[in-house]
Amino acid sequence: MPKIYDIGRICIKIAGREAGRKCVIVDIINDNYVLITGPKTLTGVRRRRANLKHLEPTNMKIDIKKGASDEEVILALEKKKMLNEMKKIIKPTITPAGYYI
Repeated sequence: MPKIYDIGRICIKIAGREAGRKCVIVDIINDNYVLITGPKTLTGVRRRRANLKHLEPTNMKIDIKKGASDEEVILALEKKKMLNEMKKIIKPTITPAGYYI
């Protein structure tokens, strides 16, 4: 069974000031945290540690190595022709109970 949160997986941030923006998992820190990047020049998400509870994985994935630089991530996105897709901001919707859907 494939992992949901793996290196190269494109996710959507669902919490914080960057909510609704797409990011790429660059490294797995432990069971609760991953290292993500937008990259900032492309999506506005800077390289940082993120809690898995604040990310929603998508079915999209790019081929990058562990700890890839922002330039390597951009090149991989260009190769898959996903630059425009990454720039789109998704408006998160909140249910009455306070959960994102």
